[in-house]
Amino acid sequence: MNEKAIQQIKQRYGIVGNYEGLNRSIDIAIQVAPTELSVLIVGESGVGKETLPRIIHDNSTRKHNKYFAINCGSLPEGTIDSELFGHKKGSFTGALDDREGYFGVANNGTLFLDEVGELPLATQARLLRVLETGEYIRVGESEVRKTNVRIVAATNVNMQKAIREGKFREDLYYRLNTIPISVPPLRERGRDIELLFRKFAYDISEKYHIEPVRLTDDARELLLKYKWPGNIRQLRNLTEQISIISQEREITAGILKEYGVTDDSQGETGLVLHSANRDVHSAEAHSYEKERDMLFQLLSSIGKEVKDLKELVHSNLDNMQNASQENYRVFNEEPANVGAPLQYAHPQVIQQSHPYIVNDQGYQPQPRMPYNTNNIQDVDIETIEEAPMSNKELMKKNIIDSLRRNNGNRKKAAAELEISERTLYRKIKDYGLDL
Repeated sequence: MNEKAIQQIKQRYGIVGNYEGLNRSIDIAIQVAPTELSVLIVGESGVGKETLPRIIHDNSTRKHNKYFAINCGSLPEGTIDSELFGHKKGSFTGALDDREGYFGVANNGTLFLDEVGELPLATQARLLRVLETGEYIRVGESEVRKTNVRIVAATNVNMQKAIREGKFREDLYYRLNTIPISVPPLRERGRDIELLFRKFAYDISEKYHIEPVRLTDDARELLLKYKWPGNIRQLRNLTEQISIISQEREITAGILKEYGVTDDSQGETGLVLHSANRDVHSAEAHSYEKERDMLFQLLSSIGKEVKDLKELVHSNLDNMQNASQENYRVFNEEPANVGAPLQYAHPQVIQQSHPYIVNDQGYQPQPRMPYNTNNIQDVDIETIEEAPMSNKELMKKNIIDSLRRNNGNRKKAAAELEISERTLYRKIKDYGLDL
């Protein structure tokens, strides 16, 4: 690494900082400048990627020719091919005359394609052809044209992820990424943050003829702990705001907090984007596949439990309904083991002899009521006060009688009992009936 050359470049282009990663980026730019190789600059938004293409162009054999910086993300998708490759008069609505695109105008020069990851796939195919053969065709024209343009591209997105999602051509990526340069984010540059703050403060001071702001020790430490999601661009804006708005010229940590600077040392709150050489340290590198699989397993388990619970509830409801129907028949249709049929007895007498009454909701406890002797006629009280048959015994007897009446035909017996055959089979099994 040529330290002297790097310092000269910093002075020429106003680059501030001594971070090793920054020096490495500048050194690669100086070394690749005399060649004709394509360069891909990666880094988060706001780190200053636009300076390196200018360094490459100014130190190359093309430095006396044209240099164009194009933000691909700002070009309308409908006219982007026309902007880059030109068009023929009348080729589309609004094409009032012939136009040379950037590849034609920048012949023998350098094109800096910023935000190259935003190019549509059709335009990517055209760009790949230019990089490989130097040939392109204007929109609405069939004539093949030649150009000798050096491409320096930059992006702040994870190109590997974009390739996997089908948003960027893999062959174009490798063609652009002949020489990769990674620009470090501001939060990794340590004391460079303080130097940049001081530079921006003096620039504002000279521009508006005001006293420059200064940082206290606690303010310097807070700047180092903040994650700077907007990187250098955010730091410049912050310095300008404080320089113009703040009445104090000595900036403390408390004043910085009023402008949104926080202590992020306890958690990752900064916005982290991908670069080609730092995927493992970025937030987007985490695909969340393991968490997604765990979530799917949890949802599947919950779904199975809900399904089992639903089946159990339906089964219990069927059993309760069948039991209600059976009990109703037992207490209203079958003769009891008494001298007179129960259906001829007064309802109050039944309630007195059995503390529960059967209805469509099953057994319901009933309070004992005093005998109303005025309403009791020709009823054998002693017989009624005998212990009634249990519900199981009554049901068993009911099934036996029904099967006998239907000559063992279980389907007819189930229909007569108003229960399902499945329930009848289960009852026969439970009661141990060998019919």
